Amino acid sequence: MPLPLTTDIVLLGGGHTHALALRKWGMTPLPGVRLTVINPGPTAPYSGMLPGHVAGQYTRDALDIDLVRLARFANARLILGAATALDPKARQVHVPGRPPVSFDLCSVDVGITSAMPALPGFADHAIPAKPLGAFAAAWTRYLSGEGPASVAVIGAGVAGAELALAMAHALRTRGRPAQITLVDRDRALTALRPRSAGLLRARLKDAGIDLREGAAIARITATGVELADGTGIPADFVTGAAGARPYDWIAESGLDTQDGFLTISPTLQTSDPDIFATGDCAHMGFAPRPKAGVYAVRQAPVLFDNLRARAMGRPLRAYRPQGDYLKLISLGGKEALGERFGRPFSGPVIWRWKDRIDQRFMDKFRDLPAMAPPPLPRDRAEGVDAALGDKPLCGGCGAKVGRTGLSGILQAAPSDRPDIEMLPGDDAALLKVADRRLVLTTDHLRAMVADPVTMTRIAVVHALGDIWAMGGQPRTALVTVILPRLSPDLQRRTLAEIMDTARTGMRAAGAEIVGGHTSVGAELTIGFSVTGEIADRAITLAGALPGDALILTKPLGSGVLMAAEMAGLARGADVAGALEWMQQAQGAAAAILGGAHAMTDVTGFGLAGHLDGICQASGLGAELSLDDIPVMDGAVDLAVRGVRSTIFSENRALTPDLPEGGLADLLFDPQTGGGLLAAVEATRADDLLSDLHQAGYRAAVIGRMVDGPPRITLAG
Repeated sequence: MPLPLTTDIVLLGGGHTHALALRKWGMTPLPGVRLTVINPGPTAPYSGMLPGHVAGQYTRDALDIDLVRLARFANARLILGAATALDPKARQVHVPGRPPVSFDLCSVDVGITSAMPALPGFADHAIPAKPLGAFAAAWTRYLSGEGPASVAVIGAGVAGAELALAMAHALRTRGRPAQITLVDRDRALTALRPRSAGLLRARLKDAGIDLREGAAIARITATGVELADGTGIPADFVTGAAGARPYDWIAESGLDTQDGFLTISPTLQTSDPDIFATGDCAHMGFAPRPKAGVYAVRQAPVLFDNLRARAMGRPLRAYRPQGDYLKLISLGGKEALGERFGRPFSGPVIWRWKDRIDQRFMDKFRDLPAMAPPPLPRDRAEGVDAALGDKPLCGGCGAKVGRTGLSGILQAAPSDRPDIEMLPGDDAALLKVADRRLVLTTDHLRAMVADPVTMTRIAVVHALGDIWAMGGQPRTALVTVILPRLSPDLQRRTLAEIMDTARTGMRAAGAEIVGGHTSVGAELTIGFSVTGEIADRAITLAGALPGDALILTKPLGSGVLMAAEMAGLARGADVAGALEWMQQAQGAAAAILGGAHAMTDVTGFGLAGHLDGICQASGLGAELSLDDIPVMDGAVDLAVRGVRSTIFSENRALTPDLPEGGLADLLFDPQTGGGLLAAVEATRADDLLSDLHQAGYRAAVIGRMVDGPPRITLAG
């Protein structure tokens, strides 16, 4: 039996300290702890390589720490969202769009922002250099343009100088004439010793960068920077690298702060001993230092040890920051300036040194060590190895029993009751009550992600799919939850998150949760039994007509992406995209497709399996256009690499005549919370598609129904 989880530790932010601590946690977890990471996106950029990325030396992926992979390695739940409040008294973190996240211990590593909300026009016409992700994306878009460029960088510290040199190099490499201005209200480069500052000033001059010192800025406009003396700096790209500041909600938390930064002790604790802080958002009141990534990196082992010690009620150890550190500053091209103990040194060899240091840091997250599964008992019955298979059991629809295993077992026995209408092949049943027709269905999912809120949203959409596919309006739902072993406090927190999310999702669809059941098992499972009402006619599998166009309302690929995520093979951004698709409700799409001749939702049996159901029930064939089928980002690449969900082979056996390999494999990929597949009159297809697109669906016409035996073929 797994040990019960008793303590919630929340890592707020995906900064360098937390990333390193997560890696250590994955190698040495503490039994009884549920670890949670909260971050705005699925990746966390490494600041040391940003100038190189801006200059064109590194791809965007090269400087991103993949938090999805890292969280899976650490067995942590990842919540994608930006925190807006930290409540020490309630022991909660607030993230918009979801219930508060409770904690017993919390650590804050959210970095800083260089946004300048008090500077008129900055929010409308400029992009802060921090957070790094949004800046990197904006720069990539700007760099892809053509013609002369004009750039203004606000803040002539080391970071601003690095950015200006990197931008000049990138634009020069692309052959774009550029005017770059580095502006500061005070003197530039004061963080460096005079000799180093002099070398950097000379490099700025050689690069043609206009350095404006003692220049107060009045406002940012659509055409550039307006100075307090009335002069202007023309610029069509303005960024801010000055005045790095903490997020406002930190000061509003009630914890002790210095200039808005969380004040920490040598043990990295804030004024609340159960809340830690590291990196740039923290102020080391015991030993003040400038903001630098080297401190965040060296705080990581201390934070890791102290979170474990605090959870176990043991003494904590102190962090002792060094007095000086090696500064390595990018100079635009493949050159760098170094400074240690006041002595500068520069040249290509210094850039190579810096590159090796940066790559070695990132390799810690690219090459996560494979953690061996627990060994099987020496003595075991024959067939155990074969039943286990060669990879972990997928979650969601990838974990369901295949159709061949279900054939004839779960199919309802014939009934002579006049109030029950049996619809062979459809997942929902029709029930006549007086003059009303009700549609009933049940579905549940084994968790594929550790965040119960995300999992509940997916389960809600998945369970409602059968109701929507038959043209029904959801009315009531019963919920079934199996929780893993948790302490009473964690049970309460988890159930509160699940039920709050479930009620919100069901009510948005027009249904009310009227009851349910909970139990404890090996892992989280969430399911719903839903009752809907048919106002007009039930849309079944059997009504398709020759010539009907086939419309699919969601892209394919969730099965292969989640299988790859379990194996640490998928890109975090692609996984995050798949989770968004799985949470997209289909109620509006069902309303648009209300006149369909036949309709189903694409779930566990894959597109081919569910389309085969329409073919068999309607007595027709179907012709698919493989290239027109929408797919999720990253899904085809994974399919080409041979990544498959555990139910793939069962699904493949349903339509053995279809080809396989690459994109064709996605025809058999089990979908969780998948889209609707509708057979509609061909003359209406374009109008329906336009309406679906306006409603936010990535829908496409993927083929047509044809006369002939009930089988699926590919066009061309």
